[in-house]
Parts: sequence; structure tokens; C-alpha cells
Amino acid sequence: MKSAKVMIVEDEALVAMMVEDMLQDLGCEVAASFGAVADALAWLDGDNPPPDCAVLDVNIGGEMVFPVAEELRERGVPFVFATGYGDLPRKGFEAIDVLAKPINVGQLRMAIDRFRHD
Repeated sequence: MKSAKVMIVEDEALVAMMVEDMLQDLGCEVAASFGAVADALAWLDGDNPPPDCAVLDVNIGGEMVFPVAEELRERGVPFVFATGYGDLPRKGFEAIDVLAKPINVGQLRMAIDRFRHD
């Protein structure tokens, strides 16, 4: 089975590094990691091959990540949200899994495994 190429959008560098390490431990490749919504959108609009899936922090420096989620959905790229909050104002994204922070590697593995089989 090929390794999944995962995009990460997370504004806290230590959390992003932790998620990158977890993904690599799960046999995944980090396609790209961004700390800002605009940077993630610019990368998606570039000539880069699309990721296989993505892990999106909901609040990126006070900006909601939903524009990135919408772009990924339009491209057919599965994703999960990660957040330290409880219920989210995520109208239109009710079917998307939410990983509670701090992210549990078991929950992350289950999400990645679902993406690999979709």
C-alpha cells in the first residue's frame, strides 16, 4: 500500500511538528505543512500534486480554516478537522470527523485508514 501524502494546516509550530511525527510513524508522507490559511490556499492553487488527505486545525491564528476545507472538498480530497474546542460552527461540514486536541495517534490512524480505503 502506498503511503498517504498528507497536508497539514496548523498554526502552532510544535503541534504541527508533533502531527508530522505521528503521520510519519503511521507510514505517511507530509505533502506540505502550513501555518496560515492563505499559504495553504496558494499551495493548492499552484502546480503541486494534490495531497491524498489533510489534517486541518480549525482556528489558524484567529482565522477559520473553512476556505481550505471547501477547496479540498471541491477537489475530492478527504480531510479531518483538529481542534481544542468542543462543538464547532461548521455548517456544511457536519459529516467531517473532528479530532480533539491534543491529537490521539489512535484516532489519527483510524482517520488515515479510512482515507486509504475511500
